[in-house]
Amino acid sequence: MLMKRFWFFILAATLILSGCGAPAPTAAPVEPSVTLTFVPPTTAPTALPTATPEPRTLTVFGAASLKDAFTEIGKNFEAAHPGVSVAFNFAGSQTLSTQLTQGAGADVFASANHTEMDKIVAANLTPKDAPKDFLTNKLLVILPKDNPANVQNLQDLARPGLKLVLADATVPAGKYARQILDNMSKDTSFGSDFSTKVLANVVSNETDVKQVVAKVQLGEADAGIAYISDAVAAPELRTIDIPDNFNVIAKYPIAALSNTLQPELAADFITYVLSPEGQAVLKKWGFTPVAP
Repeated sequence: MLMKRFWFFILAATLILSGCGAPAPTAAPVEPSVTLTFVPPTTAPTALPTATPEPRTLTVFGAASLKDAFTEIGKNFEAAHPGVSVAFNFAGSQTLSTQLTQGAGADVFASANHTEMDKIVAANLTPKDAPKDFLTNKLLVILPKDNPANVQNLQDLARPGLKLVLADATVPAGKYARQILDNMSKDTSFGSDFSTKVLANVVSNETDVKQVVAKVQLGEADAGIAYISDAVAAPELRTIDIPDNFNVIAKYPIAALSNTLQPELAADFITYVLSPEGQAVLKKWGFTPVAP
């Protein structure tokens, strides 16, 4: 009996010990994964500052008759060249050439005739081969809007008592006007003394053609002789055409000056004047563009 109890005790102890074995190992904790997400900036990146063009001034001496057309051309040129301002000096070509030969500073000279440009070449202010013709012009008779003297034809210019205003003989427009009167005097329909009679009616000789236009506009003269382009710029005036066989074709040359401090800019301006766009502006104001 004692032996049975002993073995029962041994069996029970064995079963208890087998149920109390070491616990199973637990799995190591797993680190949570991290996902990186790009969040775009809420504002656009600041743009790098752009360089501001250095201010430059291009000085252009131009015949008075070019004032309206060149003013428009200057604005177009400035728009295409940021930082550039075009400063014009408009006057009779003879006045401008005198200013230049006496030391006035400029970058470009545009004359209404070759005589004044030749003076610039002779003074070594531009090379002989630099001037280029960029337009032509012709002349006509201009009358006040109400035409108080009742001028009906070219012959009326010789009528005694008529008040006529011309540009001075030293001004290109004045020189051309006198050449036209001489041409008419060679025609029997006018008579050999036609020029003498007309010049006797001159009440004022102006320093540039724009002053001729102003005198007629103000009614201070019954008639004047100016360029076709001047009539386009003053459409309120009446006009009488001068036939081609009496008229003079004025050729306008332009050139960069040798003492310019910005030769490339001066060359660019001349290139624009000679370009189709520049020539279109000149045509708009009554000039005849040069042949391509």
